[in-house]
Amino acid sequence: MASVATLGGRPVLILKEGTSRTRGDEARRINITAAKAVAEIIKSSLGPKGMDKMIVDSIGDVTVSNDGATILKEMEVAHPAAKLMVNLAKAQDKEAGDGTTTSVVLAGELLSEAENLLKKDIHPSIIIEGFEKALKFVEKELENLAIKVDPNDEEWAVKVASTAMASKLIKGEKEFLAKVAVEAVKAIAEEHDGRKIVDIDNVKILKKKGKSLAETEFIRGVVLDKEVVHRNMPKRVENAKIALLNLSLEVKKPEIDLEIQVSSPQELKEFIEQETKILQEKVEKIAATGANVVFCQKGIDEVAQHFLAKKGILAVRRVSEKDMNRLEKATGGKIISNLDDLSSEHLGYAGLVEERKIGDDRVVFVENCKNPKAVTILVRAGADTILDEAERGIKDALYVVRNLVEDEKVLWGGGAVQESLAVRLGRYADKVGGKEQLAIEAFANALESVPRILAENAGMDPIEAIVRLRKEHSDGRISYGIDPIKGEVRDMSEIDVVDTFRAVKNAISSATETATLIIKTDDIIAAKPYEKTEGGKKEKGEEEEEFGSKTPEF
Repeated sequence: MASVATLGGRPVLILKEGTSRTRGDEARRINITAAKAVAEIIKSSLGPKGMDKMIVDSIGDVTVSNDGATILKEMEVAHPAAKLMVNLAKAQDKEAGDGTTTSVVLAGELLSEAENLLKKDIHPSIIIEGFEKALKFVEKELENLAIKVDPNDEEWAVKVASTAMASKLIKGEKEFLAKVAVEAVKAIAEEHDGRKIVDIDNVKILKKKGKSLAETEFIRGVVLDKEVVHRNMPKRVENAKIALLNLSLEVKKPEIDLEIQVSSPQELKEFIEQETKILQEKVEKIAATGANVVFCQKGIDEVAQHFLAKKGILAVRRVSEKDMNRLEKATGGKIISNLDDLSSEHLGYAGLVEERKIGDDRVVFVENCKNPKAVTILVRAGADTILDEAERGIKDALYVVRNLVEDEKVLWGGGAVQESLAVRLGRYADKVGGKEQLAIEAFANALESVPRILAENAGMDPIEAIVRLRKEHSDGRISYGIDPIKGEVRDMSEIDVVDTFRAVKNAISSATETATLIIKTDDIIAAKPYEKTEGGKKEKGEEEEEFGSKTPEF
């Protein structure tokens, strides 16, 4: 039923016919329930002893993972409040690369605590104000709890990378893969204004089935999932001088359809010879620069392939734009869009360019570059599921090492930092007083849920674990957290469990923002959904106009 107002006893139509509206406490309750349901789904996947989730999509593809962002992305949730939780995981993944499960679980716990306060007739505005005060306090305290580290210290980098992969299916090889991730980040790190900057896009992860994770390789250069274009071309070139071309080595076709009338075999022959001559001249220009390898973003004509092969030039065509940019950074060459501009100064260098067979595929290795600012990790595994999870794990490791290099700060993991914050928030809440004190205490309880859930997932007694943890932190031992592997409360500095400053801070602030947004919403106005007609096509409700939006399901 459309929402109406009255004027002099007569109804005034405000919303379209078929629009549904839910208001006040009911709207808030529905949103909180939906968001909590999402957090509940992935809660059991937190930590190294967390469970995996199997998601089967509409076409039957199976994904097995315990990565929060991956699970939520594959689930295809419908409810708008649930979508906010999915967006939270995506934002955390993009910003910090790790802590996606933590951020969603934390948002769910904040909403659960807020729901208890709402039942006690505490106004949403007071809860939000309390949460915002608590967040400001937490952000200051995180600076005090942070450990300053040297961005060039490989030992700390390996620790954060290993911690990020500890909960993945690939944890058996976490130390080896952590070292690979550290090597990759070290290679691509660049200095700007005295600070190191890392662009993870400069690390290519190429997955190839076969062998095991232990066969994963780090290549100081770029590996292209392409073949050499002509069988007579060399398959191996040492001391390669590389031309990077963003143009086609083909005779340009006219933009409009043309018809050429040929009246004799001689004319046809001359026409073909002219085409051949154009392509030959293009190849001569490339060869004149001293290039012995060509990577082309567009097509290479068969005639051009023949001339390149005669010159002993190795060529690869239809290289993606991303890979061309990586080749530019790895080899030190310059991408050229006009052959007339190509000179020996624009050529890149690689110690070796070689086509090799990996599994059933042929790929081209561009390696032994002098100072590559783009590198490749060639991931090997026997099963597609492990390959996909290995890629996710390595990406997480790359991001956390980047965080360490750029921020130069780390925090103790295993729920240690969350427990420290919870204890300090409890003291701060007493100073604030009033109803806001209850909201700040609720925030502290939500933070404490992280070590509690880690303990639950490890099969420990969560109450006993939290009581012990509170005592350690009240006595100032801030590095104590949950060790799910041994199933006990331990000093995280002894077992090298370390989180990055950015991942922890972003998870808490993003979770708080999402929770307050949901608490603040007290009206859900949904347009009438599309309806199927007899012909099977979808149509909108009678009152809906052309630009009406689809209603989310509740």
